[in-house]
Amino acid sequence: MTQASLEQQLLSRFVAEEIDCAMFLLDPDGNISSWNAGAERIFGYSEADILGSSFAALYPPGEQEAKRPTADLALARGSGRAHDEGWRVRKDGSEFFTDTTVQALCDDDGTLHGYGVLSFDITGRRASEEALLQREQHLRSILATIPDAMIVIDERGNIILFSTAAQKLFGYTEDEVAGRNVAMLMPSPDHERHDEYIRHYCETGERRIIGIGRVVTGRRKDGSNFPLELSVGETRTDGHRIFTGFIRDLTEHRQHELRVKELQAELVHVSRVSAMGTMASTLAHELNQPLAAIANYMEAARDLIDAGDPDPELIREATAESASEALRAGKIVRRLREFVSRGEIDKHVEDLTHLIDEASRLALTGATERSIRTFFRLSPDAPQVFGSRIQIQQVLVNLIRNAIDALSDAPVREITVTTEAADDDMVKISVADTGAGIDPEFAPRLFEAFASTKQSGMGLGLSICRTIVEAHGGRIWAGPRPGGGTVMSFTLFSGETHE
Repeated sequence: MTQASLEQQLLSRFVAEEIDCAMFLLDPDGNISSWNAGAERIFGYSEADILGSSFAALYPPGEQEAKRPTADLALARGSGRAHDEGWRVRKDGSEFFTDTTVQALCDDDGTLHGYGVLSFDITGRRASEEALLQREQHLRSILATIPDAMIVIDERGNIILFSTAAQKLFGYTEDEVAGRNVAMLMPSPDHERHDEYIRHYCETGERRIIGIGRVVTGRRKDGSNFPLELSVGETRTDGHRIFTGFIRDLTEHRQHELRVKELQAELVHVSRVSAMGTMASTLAHELNQPLAAIANYMEAARDLIDAGDPDPELIREATAESASEALRAGKIVRRLREFVSRGEIDKHVEDLTHLIDEASRLALTGATERSIRTFFRLSPDAPQVFGSRIQIQQVLVNLIRNAIDALSDAPVREITVTTEAADDDMVKISVADTGAGIDPEFAPRLFEAFASTKQSGMGLGLSICRTIVEAHGGRIWAGPRPGGGTVMSFTLFSGETHE
């Protein structure tokens, strides 16, 4: 046997026994004339089943109807070969995807003797490619819709992916940045140092941004810089690092912060002006009571002197009371100044009976002449309170004065001051009157500043009372009195809890 014959025999055996590739021959009319082991495995036909059958039998019915087999043979005959990836059908009727080449077999003078066919089953590869394509399309849809900019780079700093939000944020298209170093999106000095940052991390593992996040500066295509919040994650694939950066534009956030600071500054200014006005109104309101008392006592002393042969004891009492009220006015100013400067009040355990006695003596001046009767029902279970004596007396004077004003047209003119122990170590003090009561429409604004039902009232009394009581940790409220009238109540901490 010659060497050529041996090689021909070995080649024929190789073709016949190859199982991963279908190899077979067709005659000039397209009928199958040979069939190897790979063709039998892939298509499911034995050599005895398929020899002599038309090549078209391997195509799905739809392809046969479309004359696709004839077109492939014509293309191979005209061009020398035809290649395509398409669907074929097995003996059991199942379809699969193949990579097929049809080669025209001609002699030297161009006479066609048949065709050689190579066909690979690439269904699995095709499915993987389709899955990969779907994943890529899904990723693209995510990149197109996520609100924050996302940039993916390799370990050399070159841009791999550039989301739609990143394109809008930086002003570049994806084609303009693909494959370029991400440092192009940074101003100096980060622009020059970024590659060193990556190298340092890869060598030392020291995290400066990766997995931590920080506020940095970015640079747009137009050269403008802007603040951004950067968070970077790391992924390893096939031994290579990939870094994904999520970027949030902080320009609007910084502008908002600046506006908030401006508004805060304006608010502080307005608060100072308002505080000055409130302080002036408060002083005018609170000092009016001791000053009026001083004027009344001095006028009484003058009348005694003018009447001739004055009683020294009465004059001494009037001047003593005037001096006491003057000192009281001074204390009001001093305590208000301390409260404004430190936001604090000087509190002590005070005898509640004594507080009420002093406050009522001042507040009830002239009440007897107006036919007003006053009753005191002081509980022995609530003998002491914890607070500022002057400020608590201010509250009592205000409430009693308001009760007197409410009785101006009342047929029954009575005021009752009551104390009793309340829950949570508190003491409840109430001032009740038999007046007409509170207008229901005005009740919700009763303790608001500058809200008043009096024609000459400033509307600060009850507002100040609420401020004082709440500063002491208590509360103040109003309610109807059984039988008609109003009950004004407030609470203070019991003195027994602070002994």
